[in-house]
Amino acid sequence: MPQLLLSSKIALSYPWVKAPFVVGAPMRVMSGAALAVAVSRAGGLGFIGPSVKTKDMAADLEEASSIVNGLRGSLAAFHNIQAPVLPIGVGFQLWSDEIEIAASTIRKFKPCAAWLFAPRNGQRDLDDWSRRIRDASSQTQIWVQIGTVDEAKRLLREGSVLPDVVVVQGAEAGGHGRADDGLGLMTLFPEVADVLAPKREVLLCAAGGIADGRGVAAALCLGASGVVMGTRFLAATEARIAAGYQGEIVRATNGAVSTTRTLLYNQLRGTVGWPAGYSPRTIINRSFVESQEGRPFEELQELHDKALKSGDAGWGPEGRLATYAGAAIGLIHEVKDAEAIVHDVQEEVLRRFALAQNGN
Repeated sequence: MPQLLLSSKIALSYPWVKAPFVVGAPMRVMSGAALAVAVSRAGGLGFIGPSVKTKDMAADLEEASSIVNGLRGSLAAFHNIQAPVLPIGVGFQLWSDEIEIAASTIRKFKPCAAWLFAPRNGQRDLDDWSRRIRDASSQTQIWVQIGTVDEAKRLLREGSVLPDVVVVQGAEAGGHGRADDGLGLMTLFPEVADVLAPKREVLLCAAGGIADGRGVAAALCLGASGVVMGTRFLAATEARIAAGYQGEIVRATNGAVSTTRTLLYNQLRGTVGWPAGYSPRTIINRSFVESQEGRPFEELQELHDKALKSGDAGWGPEGRLATYAGAAIGLIHEVKDAEAIVHDVQEEVLRRFALAQNGN
């Protein structure tokens, strides 16, 4: 099989990582300490997702630190990590997270990376957060998520603090992404790469619609240094997710038909305040269908709140609860340990490249 090489920056910054570079997205609440550490333990890089309140992230980092310290003696890959740096990242939604608490938490726990997303004031917020995090922990790499070519141009034109990694998220992604000006990863990534080409020191990772080794191989061929998966890790045993929600990730297929971008579930859940231009992708269920049919919001709200009390029955085609997920759901067929997911993906990429090398 052909040998895949990590960039020198990845190898130096994350010495436990194996090629190809697989990243677990910082999914809000659902990516906790167990999932993040499991992805890193497998040779990837796991991220803890934003908490409901910024201060709650400290508990996740405390748990992650405890797990990592328990592994340092038995896992050779973690021997190369200079304590106290944690071999996991943390994610922040800038519009709702508190910068002072975030900086203080990073100073204490020193995660290896901080993922910045959804600023209310655009590039100015990204610069402010980047400076504060670097002041708090010089070992923490700055990751910035974008979803448009214009955001890439603003990074160059307006940015005063250059990130270490830019995550280019295609419109296929689950969770909150660009609602009206987003584009599919296949065309978005190369154009963003061309815009950022003058800043060769900035690494690019691809995200959106990637759930197996085929997608990873394609992203690497587009020029990505690494690949981010979110929805695939919702079907990991370590994910903090209800069984009904996880069952939908495995059950649903044909993402073009069974998912959509809508703010309806944000409104039903009361999670409002996102900056303009962001909307989540979700698996369609009765709430969305009846909303499209004209059922009054007040009735949908009442039925949604009732479904909250129904346990796992609140999800599914006849359910009413938010089921944020990417368009690649049709490629996810079972729940696995995160470590197995990472290894399966890495091995499939090597097989794909070997077949291509042999002319098959």
